[in-house]
Amino acid sequence: MSVSVRRVLGWAAILAAAATLAGCGRDAEPETTVEVPASTTVQSPGEVVESPTLQAIRRRGRLNCGVHQGLVGFAYTDNRGEWRGFDADFCRGLAAAILGDGDAVRFVPLTAENRFQALADGRIDVLWRNTSWTMERDTGGQLSFAGVNYYDGQGFLVRRSLNLSSAAELTGARVCVQSGSTSALNAEDYFRSRGIDYRAVVLPTEEAARQAYGREDCDAFSADISALAAARTTLADPAQHALLPDVISKEPLGPVTRRGDEQWTAVVRWTLNALILAEEYGVTQDTVDEQAQGARDPRVRRLLGAEGQFGQRLGLSDTWAVDAVGAVGNYGEVFERNLGSQSPLDLARGLNAQWNARPGGLIYGLPVR
Repeated sequence: MSVSVRRVLGWAAILAAAATLAGCGRDAEPETTVEVPASTTVQSPGEVVESPTLQAIRRRGRLNCGVHQGLVGFAYTDNRGEWRGFDADFCRGLAAAILGDGDAVRFVPLTAENRFQALADGRIDVLWRNTSWTMERDTGGQLSFAGVNYYDGQGFLVRRSLNLSSAAELTGARVCVQSGSTSALNAEDYFRSRGIDYRAVVLPTEEAARQAYGREDCDAFSADISALAAARTTLADPAQHALLPDVISKEPLGPVTRRGDEQWTAVVRWTLNALILAEEYGVTQDTVDEQAQGARDPRVRRLLGAEGQFGQRLGLSDTWAVDAVGAVGNYGEVFERNLGSQSPLDLARGLNAQWNARPGGLIYGLPVR
């Protein structure tokens, strides 16, 4: 099944209108923010209430996706100015699921301190930035977490010349952390619970904290381990820096939407699950078209729209998952390309392995039934 054939299924008229808008130049059109109703109408079983966020995306012909300002492996611009990375690919997969075009994305770089306001203001449709799912954020009334696409933990980056084997040896050390994130709070908890004196060097952005560490304004840099691995690749001599073995927190990272538009949150959640399930079922970027036509496994057929009308439950075409996987590949392909063996970070899957892998991880796709 070709991309052109897939796009006419279910939403041909809508996508044609989006293509017309795109032809007029995406960057030239005025931005549309999203007005989310104060209350959500209770719907009958099987009834689809059109999402105001989904409507706004279709009107403008692109997805506005909030991402990190520049974190190697997750969201950064290459030497041609193109956005790359793990989170950037999930933005593209989501755009493809909605509009049939993985390039129909406007990437909006955000800091830790302005990311939630940008979401609340409607300047972005989804925050696909390395944001930890915590109780305070989940119960604050403004945010909805759609899932977890990366399980991380906070650690410490230090110079090998210090000859440290544990963060417990950082007595009296200066520790760089970023403001507006959980990093400073986690570091405080770790050192206070052990009665260790230290001095927090709080910087406004992750980049500023990384640069301060590089200038030796601090003795250690504490952040998510994935961020530290990325930071090490940017230092003058990466081999002279080491990640300590201590993992002092749990950081479940994933996409965030505005509270009050549950249909849109479901679109984000199930697009993420589609990429996870595609890896579990052996559906790849190269084979997705073939399997959409000829798969015999009922689970694959439901996922790829050959059986049932699950896309319509989301307000999407029934080929939404085919389009998403066709644009960026399955979860494992996205991971390996950006974070794993095919990337400079060369991170092991670890907790981010599939639940049924050997050894198993925490990545577990919800069933399409």
